[in-house]
Amino acid sequence: MSDTLEFDGVRLERVREHVWEIPKEGDMRVPARVLASEALLEEISDDKTLEQLRNATHLPGIVAPALCMPDGHQGYGFPVGGVGAVDAENGCISPGAVGYDINCGVRMMRTNLTYDDLRGTEEELVEALFANVPSGLGGGGVVESGVDTVNEVLERGVDWALEEGYAVEADLTHCEDEGVRTDADASAVSEKAKNRGKNQLGSLGSGNHFLEIQRVTDVYRPDVADAYGLEPDQVVVLIHCGSRGLGHQTCTDYLRRIEKEHADLLAELPDRELAAAPAGSELAAEYYGAMCAAINFAWVNRQLIMHRTRRVFERVFDRDWRDMEMDLLYDVAHNIAKRAAHEGA
Repeated sequence: MSDTLEFDGVRLERVREHVWEIPKEGDMRVPARVLASEALLEEISDDKTLEQLRNATHLPGIVAPALCMPDGHQGYGFPVGGVGAVDAENGCISPGAVGYDINCGVRMMRTNLTYDDLRGTEEELVEALFANVPSGLGGGGVVESGVDTVNEVLERGVDWALEEGYAVEADLTHCEDEGVRTDADASAVSEKAKNRGKNQLGSLGSGNHFLEIQRVTDVYRPDVADAYGLEPDQVVVLIHCGSRGLGHQTCTDYLRRIEKEHADLLAELPDRELAAAPAGSELAAEYYGAMCAAINFAWVNRQLIMHRTRRVFERVFDRDWRDMEMDLLYDVAHNIAKRAAHEGA
């Protein structure tokens, strides 16, 4: 078992089991750490993940260490699966690090069905979901909406879906931040972004986004499974998508502004994809409000997809979704930034 590994010029030192550190050197502001086994490191090193993690340590105000989770893989500037804490007063905010698909995330819904309950209905169920949940490039969504509706969604998040009958109270309880970022500022989102999003509310999009009917096959922690209400052979639904064209356009808009207004900071970074606005600047404040609004949009997007999924299951199995206990277990974002207060080391 080696205590030092190197991949394409990036040197890692073992800190303890499954924790590896890229030491601070050169213009790095802090060291970086990767949480992974040696086998996982071999996979992570297949792309530019480690290089991107090292580059991220150059962001102004970043606090030690920059982190990469076991699911780390190459992203836009900042690795997907990367986590960084930046001083809110003396640091920056980076649209590049958050990425184009703002609040891309995963939502899991439980059911009380088993695989035997589904057996024989697989084709009907998949075809019904495909027909009722829009996917692929371009427009198409669960609801027809105009810019006024988009503005409400951007400001209110899943509370809007609750009022419109697309959610129940428990859905908000089990969503990160109860499905709303109160710092959202719809006015900071461009009309072009809103127009791109107005026909995409309740759609998966393309790329690696999906809606999957899954079943629990293995339980490694019975205590956790029991707390989550999960057991072997249970059917669950997993939804993975984000803020669609609205989030992409929002990121694009602010990256272009950073290139014009903060070219000096951009020139200091080893990768232009990490483009950032200094903390306290007008642009940083505007981007944060726009990002929070796009986060709300993405939560509503996944909520609408879940609503439509419940309706499909009702038709296929001729039962109310509540009888099938199609309850939200969690909704967690993985392309996001938020303010947080921490005490101690």
